[in-house]
Amino acid sequence: MPRHSPYDIILSSDEEHELRQRSEAYTRPYAEVVRARVILYAAEGLRNDEIAARLDLSRVRGSKWRKRFFEHRLEGLRDRPRSGQPRAFPPYGGDAGQSAGL
Repeated sequence: MPRHSPYDIILSSDEEHELRQRSEAYTRPYAEVVRARVILYAAEGLRNDEIAARLDLSRVRGSKWRKRFFEHRLEGLRDRPRSGQPRAFPPYGGDAGQSAGL
């Protein structure tokens, strides 16, 4: 039996407008589009397993974004800073002015 999420999503008109823009934008990163769609489906009352099936993602991933939106609203849909040392650029470790020898 599917579980009901304790995070019921109710959108303001401004939030719904913003999420619809994000979900329909072809120039946005794919992850942002999917996150917006997760929240729009949740606001329609769909369960996490239904959302996951529609968007071809795991139930856990959908519930993560639902919870983060519930707790932090639109700000919660941003990527959080990652731990660890930042990537070195360029990846081959040389100076930016040097070629990779290709």
